[in-house]
Amino acid sequence: MSIHQPDLKNKVAVITGGAGVLCSRFAVMLAKCGAKVVIGGLEKDKERGEQLAENIKKDGGEATFKAMNVLDREQLKKAHNEILAEYGPCDILINGAGGNSPKASTDCEFHDNDVMNDPEKKSFFDLDPEGFNFVFNLNFNGTLFPTQEFARDMLGRKDCTIINISSMNAFTPLTKIPAYSAAKAAISNFTKWLATHFAHEGIRVNAIAPGFFATAQNRALLFNPDGTPTARTDKILRNTPMGRFGEAEELIGTLMWLVDSDMSGFVTGTVIAVDGGFSAYSGV
Repeated sequence: MSIHQPDLKNKVAVITGGAGVLCSRFAVMLAKCGAKVVIGGLEKDKERGEQLAENIKKDGGEATFKAMNVLDREQLKKAHNEILAEYGPCDILINGAGGNSPKASTDCEFHDNDVMNDPEKKSFFDLDPEGFNFVFNLNFNGTLFPTQEFARDMLGRKDCTIINISSMNAFTPLTKIPAYSAAKAAISNFTKWLATHFAHEGIRVNAIAPGFFATAQNRALLFNPDGTPTARTDKILRNTPMGRFGEAEELIGTLMWLVDSDMSGFVTGTVIAVDGGFSAYSGV
């Protein structure tokens, strides 16, 4: 796939959730464009993040891993100070950290009295408040806190940009995952708020809303152990006009466009769906 590569030489790009399936691709591509890439992740992701950084260096790029729990403001500040000392101020912030939890999900799509009375099943009324709060905070505060930390670097400087990772859930919420859907909708709204708030500073703020991508993280939800698609996969593909899952590389073009101020210098406050038409399809 041939993709336009903007000149990001001397730019510093911070990616939260940078060792993840999708954001690791972002890290590789930004480094190819000349950016100094900071791969942010949890301590448990250190080995994977450091290996990713090493691979980028072998290809001639510049990258480092930093422990960065997006809900730990002190750790964010520590990482920020280290980045300033090693690379300089942040030019590009990608808020990619997020995720879901079974504790914040229901076992059924529609209310069912039998499910509500089944101790082995989780209905809407059984949702764990702590689990719900964790998922919402991980996704929303996990975008808010890094932005509060790193956007300080961008004030008064040219060609700085923030890219949030939303979801097609923000357009149409999926069944069973209310906390995740609500948080992604909040991120889309917050993206527009931030874009307005920082407009006079010249900081552009946009979001990418991926549709369904088959990754190692969600494969068990999409495919049975024998490799056949689950019932949820059948529903997803029936409601995706292009009739397939996305490939991670298919997010790269949108990313490259958004980080290139020559190409998208007048683009801010947008939420761009990369979802094969899922968010556009009514089902009829």
